Amino acid sequence: MPQRLGRYVVRRRIGNGAFATVWLAYDEQLDSPVAVKVLADNWTEDDHIRRRFQEEGRYLRKVESPHVVSVYDAGELDDGRPYLVMSYADQGTLADRLEVEGLTVAQAMEVVRQVGTGLQALHDRDIVHRDVKPANVLFRSVATHPGRGQSSDTTVRAMVGDLGLGRALDMSSRLTMVAGTPSYVAPEQARAEAPDARADQYSLAALAFMLLSGRPPYSHTSLIDAGNPGPLPSVSTPERPYTAGVDAVLHRGLAHDREERYPSVTEFVTALAAALGPAVEGSGVTEAWLPVDPDLTQPGPRPTSGPGGEPPPVSTQLPSRRRRAVLVAAAVALLGLGLGVTGGYAAQQALDDPPDPTFTDASGALSVTVPQAWDTVADDGWRPPNAESPATFAGLSVGETTDWSQGSEPHGVFVGLLPGEELPEQTPQHPECDSLDEVVNSEREGFPSSTTYYSDCPGGVTVERVAQVAGNRLLWVQVRCVDRATATAVLESVVARGL
Repeated sequence: MPQRLGRYVVRRRIGNGAFATVWLAYDEQLDSPVAVKVLADNWTEDDHIRRRFQEEGRYLRKVESPHVVSVYDAGELDDGRPYLVMSYADQGTLADRLEVEGLTVAQAMEVVRQVGTGLQALHDRDIVHRDVKPANVLFRSVATHPGRGQSSDTTVRAMVGDLGLGRALDMSSRLTMVAGTPSYVAPEQARAEAPDARADQYSLAALAFMLLSGRPPYSHTSLIDAGNPGPLPSVSTPERPYTAGVDAVLHRGLAHDREERYPSVTEFVTALAAALGPAVEGSGVTEAWLPVDPDLTQPGPRPTSGPGGEPPPVSTQLPSRRRRAVLVAAAVALLGLGLGVTGGYAAQQALDDPPDPTFTDASGALSVTVPQAWDTVADDGWRPPNAESPATFAGLSVGETTDWSQGSEPHGVFVGLLPGEELPEQTPQHPECDSLDEVVNSEREGFPSSTTYYSDCPGGVTVERVAQVAGNRLLWVQVRCVDRATATAVLESVVARGL
């Protein structure tokens, strides 16, 4: 762990992935905690990724809104990696809050209002967010000052985070096929049409629908489904009935044709507040509209120099289980990974030290990041069963044991290239698993992929993915691990080069 990033004293790592790491740090000059996001060193030489990373900072810097994550500073480390100094979201994300407890109607409306304010600030600067979802709504505690001579209180503020570094990385690797989250993405965006501000309005309306009803308007598993959504159900449930006016507002915000939506996010939010009327008015919503978690507002005491002028050792004490989930969710949102997880592999990546290792095959074509316990490697290639010659193709196996794919408990991952101009009709089957959960078919830049998820397997879950990564090359990935969150993170860390 570095002691400093620029002038910022590092406290601890609060999140890391294949493309960036977020550190909790301390700004000694301003006496304040900050989040420092650093580009991963394996992307330093990629000019396109560096440019997108820096553009995210410029976009955020242009927007002056308390409901958009702020960028305070930017710089470059001695090794050439750029970094962004951002707001520290000490109260986690909306996704994390929803895992712990639901929101009242008044609280849901306030989330929509604050997120809508942040989105409108982006739109006023001609910036489209493109990935509005619970994991990208961050919460931060701020002090309020009711009046001169009165003591200050603390309230929670919702902010929009992640302006899309992950999508730029999708384009580079060709392996992460989802651009936007299917349950919240606008149909035109899912169809790869150029999105505008009305795409964000659709996503915000989908978020509002979920907060009010407890379920998303659609349960799409792929962008293909999201591009052709069916009839929209009513937002009302037996537990939470709403008027026809609320349905009408949400149906307009979620119109399949963007020309039929509201002219702006602000008008959508205003209409929804008016339709909810009686459910919100007189609800007692105050500045403390969402409970502050006091244990998360304390990043630690102000740094003081130890012997020799060096900062003292950083505490390794971990927060409680629930606190840990909140911190991980905030870190994942800042990284733009879009994983939608707050435990399992994400928790391990965010809190274990040292960071999880990345392995590369002997040819340098394939790499994957895996949990610490996976340290047995075979990296000298393989001969695919469909190969017409004895040629060896790039292949990489990393697991807990050398025979992880045969054992009943050990975990691991295999990544390999093989010849092929189209996806096979069927991926390897797993009769040892009790449940085939789903098959997700996606497409990115004309390259299709198919991912099959199995659960109730010996040792946890098994996932098979086959993806077209070039005109005559397929990528095959098999993961066996303890849970789906771990499998997802391993899948999304795979990188193929030279294609």
